[in-house]
Amino acid sequence: MVVQAKTVEDAVRLACHRLNASRDNVDVHVLEQPKKGFFGLFGMREARVEVERIFDPVEEAVRFLGEVITKMGLSAEIEVESASSSSKPVVLHLKGDKLGILIGRRGQTLESLQYLVNIAANRGVKKQVRFMLDADGYRKRREEALVNLAERLAKQVLRTKKEIVLDPMPPGERRIIHGAIQKEKRLTTHSVGDEPNRRVVISWKD
Repeated sequence: MVVQAKTVEDAVRLACHRLNASRDNVDVHVLEQPKKGFFGLFGMREARVEVERIFDPVEEAVRFLGEVITKMGLSAEIEVESASSSSKPVVLHLKGDKLGILIGRRGQTLESLQYLVNIAANRGVKKQVRFMLDADGYRKRREEALVNLAERLAKQVLRTKKEIVLDPMPPGERRIIHGAIQKEKRLTTHSVGDEPNRRVVISWKD
């Protein structure tokens, strides 16, 4: 955005107002310094600055998610848990009442929202930020359930030596199954099929 005003400071302030951004969240390039005219009156030139908002993926993720939740007729508080390392996702915790509709059957709605948030927050960003959504501690409960499932199926494969193909799961849940089965050295896992119908296969290691 290019803005003109009597001073550079005035131009930047005006641009920030139009962009609805703070001074810390914009990049400023001064195109022309102000210049006094003849006798301080004639031919006076205003300052011209180009101001660009610095895109913050986390802010955009929270904004986008909040809008979606509101349009769904729900109310939820969004808490941001920063990533502990570059390989970890930023977790957006949703807290509120009646959030079951945001989770959906086996977390399918939550996974779909997570997918949309990642797309919306990373548009035009050079360094991608990965986001994970959680609602009222669902992820922890689901992880515990998947580990229990993996352990139960592992015992079955060890007993029968016949492979088992699980129901389709999103990537994050498949990783939990793979990780749980790795503890048993006599078994192996792999995934088959295409998204969103990709499945984990548990089998006896030859």
